[in-house]
Amino acid sequence: MKIISTNIANPTTIIWNGKEVQTGIYKNPVPTSLFLGKTGIPGDTVMDKRVHGGALKAVYIYGENRYPFWQKKYPNLDWQHGFLGENLTFDVFDESKIKIGDIFQMGNAKVQITQPRKPCFKLGIRFNTQQALKDFINEPYPGGYLQVLEEGEVRVGDEVVLLDSDSDQMSLSDVYYLIYHKDGDIKMAEKALELDILPENCKKNIRRNYF
Repeated sequence: MKIISTNIANPTTIIWNGKEVQTGIYKNPVPTSLFLGKTGIPGDTVMDKRVHGGALKAVYIYGENRYPFWQKKYPNLDWQHGFLGENLTFDVFDESKIKIGDIFQMGNAKVQITQPRKPCFKLGIRFNTQQALKDFINEPYPGGYLQVLEEGEVRVGDEVVLLDSDSDQMSLSDVYYLIYHKDGDIKMAEKALELDILPENCKKNIRRNYF
C-alpha cells in the first residue's frame, strides 16, 4: 500500500433541515505533506468533535480501489480523491484484510487501526442524497480510522508498511457488519466486545444488536 493523495478541508456551510451547518466533509487534495498529530491534522477542518477527530479518530483513510464501485453507483458526482472525506487516500485498502489493532509505518509517523467509519448525514449531503448512507452501511467498504502512536509527516508516494498484526484479531469489515446488522455470528460479536482498542461507541452498537 502507498499514499496517493493527502486531503484536507476548509469549513463549508451547508443547509440541513432549514439550518446552516458547517462541515469538514469536503476534503480536497493538497500538494503538501500532512502532519499527523495525536488528535488530528493541523489545518484540517473538524467541526463536530463529539463524533469526529480525537485520539481514536485522528486520521481517516480510504482506498482508491473502492472508488470505482461508488463512481458506478453515483456517476454524476465530481469524483476526486478526498470525496469520501478521507485525509489519506491509499492506492489499495482492503477492509476484509486490515485488522483492528494493525500498526503501520508511513513517512515518519506510526499509526494504528482503531475502527471502521460510521457514516452520518453529512456523507449523504456529499452524495446529494441520504440514500448514500444506506448504501454505505450495506457495503463492506467503510475505510478506517487511525490513532497516531508516533506523530510525524506523511506525503504522496510514502509506502505504508505493516509493522505489527495479530492474526487472531478481527477485520474492519467484520466489525463494521456487526455494528450495523443483527444477523451476524454472535461468537464474533462476543469477540469484538473483547477488543481493547475498539471504542465504546462501536461496542454499544454491537451490544444493542446481539445482547
